[in-house]
Amino acid sequence: MSLAEHVRTLGRGPGRSRSLTQDEARDAMCDMLDPDTAPEAIGALLMLLRMKGETAQEIAGLVSAAQGNLPALPQVDLDWPSYAAGRTRGAPWFLLSAKLVAQAGHKVLLHGWNGQDVKIRKGLQDAGIGTADTLDAAAQMLERDGIAYLPLEVAHPALFHLLNLRSVLGLRSCINTVCRMLNPGAAPASVQGVFHPSYRLLQADAAALLGWENLTVIKGGGGEFERHPAKDIAGFGLRAGVPWDGIYPAIRPETRRLNETQDTATKPWDPTAPTDFEADVITGTAAAALDSLGVKNSAEFARSLWDTRPFGKAA
Repeated sequence: MSLAEHVRTLGRGPGRSRSLTQDEARDAMCDMLDPDTAPEAIGALLMLLRMKGETAQEIAGLVSAAQGNLPALPQVDLDWPSYAAGRTRGAPWFLLSAKLVAQAGHKVLLHGWNGQDVKIRKGLQDAGIGTADTLDAAAQMLERDGIAYLPLEVAHPALFHLLNLRSVLGLRSCINTVCRMLNPGAAPASVQGVFHPSYRLLQADAAALLGWENLTVIKGGGGEFERHPAKDIAGFGLRAGVPWDGIYPAIRPETRRLNETQDTATKPWDPTAPTDFEADVITGTAAAALDSLGVKNSAEFARSLWDTRPFGKAA
């Protein structure tokens, strides 16, 4: 079936158009990843999906096709996507949360693209997390450090091209959600942050259709998987393949924004010297990730990992 037929299904007009089935969405993504497909048809389909609002079946079909184009990577324990633009967040403390999870012996694969925002990729270097420029390099980092960051442009160049159509179309598309659910290391557990709360259930429902085991989706700082320690945070997703939701309770009685943490010209981010609030961002986020991995008493364990960490301590 050509992409034009899927565009016709979505765009016939009131009373005649309908959403794509999971199989149709998979077929549509295969067409979009084909370099010979007309760009006009790709743009039309992406914008029709945006205007209609994607269904879980559509996201699941798009994701399964995108995963089919992935090269082989060593399996990891935790998938950690990072695709937020960063305009509403402070310093990337969640990177140190991911390091804590790796410190506990779980292999963590971060992957992503953050537009023109440089905080994440600079933050990776400051945090001592390697950025892989090849798939082999990612495998070596995971074996050596237990953690690696794999840029989307390295992991999946064709999907990266579709994501970058935002600069042409002027709007976000469902490709952002597909990227968050790419899971290139075939991890049995994933953590995902969203900016718009409505996407929490969409991603959880799509993950269930894909047969995922464990997933936690939260409305996180700037759209990243980063927990505000002074708020109750609602989580949605899966536990052992069963739909799950819960609350991560506030850690401290304080009212402030995450982007009030260190990230200014006068006080640049220093991963070796977080304040007490920022340490709670780190350990609270790590606790939610460890909970996604099935670790019991994850809050206490995350704090003990922080207190005994072999990285990021001021001299």
